[in-house]
Amino acid sequence: MTDQREAQQIEIYDTTLRDGTQREGLSLACDDKLRIAQRLDALGVTFIEGGWPGSNPKDVEFFEKSLKMTWQHAKIAAFGSTRRVHSNTQEDLNLLALLHAQTEVCTIVGKSWTLHVTEVLRTELDENLRMIEESVAFLQENGRHVIYDAEHFFDGYKNDRAYAMATLQAAVKGGAQTVVLCDTNGGSMPWEIEDIIRHVAREVDCPLGIHTHNDGECAVANALAAVREGVVHVQGTINGYGERCGNANLCSLIPDLELKLGLRTLPGDQLSELSEISRFVAEIANLAPDEHAAYVGRSAFAHKGGIHVAAMRRNVNSYQHVDPRIVGNEMRVVVSELSGRGNLMSKVEQYGLDALDGEHVAGVLNEIKDLEARGFSFEAAEASVAIMLHRQTPGYSAPFELVDYAVMVEHRQGRGTFAEATVKVNVGGEQIHTAAEGNGPVNALDAALRKALTPVYPEFEDFQLMDYKVRILDGQNGTAAITRVLIDTRNGNQRWSTVGASANIIEASWLALADSVEYGLVLATGGLSDGRD
Repeated sequence: MTDQREAQQIEIYDTTLRDGTQREGLSLACDDKLRIAQRLDALGVTFIEGGWPGSNPKDVEFFEKSLKMTWQHAKIAAFGSTRRVHSNTQEDLNLLALLHAQTEVCTIVGKSWTLHVTEVLRTELDENLRMIEESVAFLQENGRHVIYDAEHFFDGYKNDRAYAMATLQAAVKGGAQTVVLCDTNGGSMPWEIEDIIRHVAREVDCPLGIHTHNDGECAVANALAAVREGVVHVQGTINGYGERCGNANLCSLIPDLELKLGLRTLPGDQLSELSEISRFVAEIANLAPDEHAAYVGRSAFAHKGGIHVAAMRRNVNSYQHVDPRIVGNEMRVVVSELSGRGNLMSKVEQYGLDALDGEHVAGVLNEIKDLEARGFSFEAAEASVAIMLHRQTPGYSAPFELVDYAVMVEHRQGRGTFAEATVKVNVGGEQIHTAAEGNGPVNALDAALRKALTPVYPEFEDFQLMDYKVRILDGQNGTAAITRVLIDTRNGNQRWSTVGASANIIEASWLALADSVEYGLVLATGGLSDGRD
């Protein structure tokens, strides 16, 4: 790779706020869009497509508010379409809405495929060419930087090569600064993209862009293929959000362009912000993050197999294609029945348990494998693993020890259903017996345990149970099935997860709750590292 290619800048055009919101189940309020736009600007993308001002009031509001904001890196783009069939550009409401948005950049979409011209627009082929040229020229003459999106270009090219090329020439003649080739139906293959762009680049005297959809699971590959053929402008969305199967995922594309092709997409070291912005956008969109997403997913650099972890302990490059810190992620070792001793030794180092020797670690490993055979799963319950290891350290004394517990659920006329729990625990040689009510059995157990331990450990007061998940493992056994319970707990900015499993859901809940409290108390008193750098 030459120095010239390494220094080449690729424009990143983010369309999360417009194309991304066409994903089923995704809707963003105006303020949400502005918050995401600010994070994208801080990331350093070249363009942020804010929406279609001619389509809805929310997008009009976005552009009005964006004009009052300061943008450090990105240019805000308004999106629209070519003028209507047999209309005048000066009177076209869509084009006028683009001007009214007062953005420096306007992106307009036009038809490249004869099928769309004759059957969707229901007009003549020559009229479509005039629509493209005149619309681009109108915006350009009004001082706008015009990006032209050639919709369905690859399908159109395969159907009628000459006409598809004529649509691009019309956009160039109108004054488009960039012509973007769109695989709108997402069905093209990388080798088709390469061949077509190679031909287009010879005939079109204008910088080329690429916009790909993921219907054939090739959106990222197609965009990379386009860049290899000279495309300098890449469109996509954060997390690949978009209609149907989504758009090209910028969280994969950006690091691929920078780390694999040696190109520049973001300023400075902003690539390290990629994992955070992926999670931020998912949170704002109220969508669960894809834990297995390339580069930015929580499991992207997670290692579970014992052989893999053993190799990683000798050389971190043995099972990782890049350093996860480059994209703001981290390497994790997952503990399960597939683990070897290396998995647990990694946890020993992570939690600062240097006093443990190989014999202790081997004992905990055997215990984990036995428990997983009985329904436990420790992959998402690292705090349970940490406390199991900590119990093996010389001289360790648990902050409390269970003697008995009982839970009763009642329904009383006039009061409804409630639960009462009694808990008997040993704390420092003293036996404490308490009772408490709750709206359910686990809530009552938690309340009774808090009543017993808070006078001795006041830090327990700050523990918050954040999530409680129940999974039935062998449903064919009906109500006698093994139940797995996962509890997430938080104390300030620290959060941990523990697990319990039993044919009795109360016992499973108690096991997870007891691990959670023990881990949190040991952590709060400095007896254990929280496992973070």
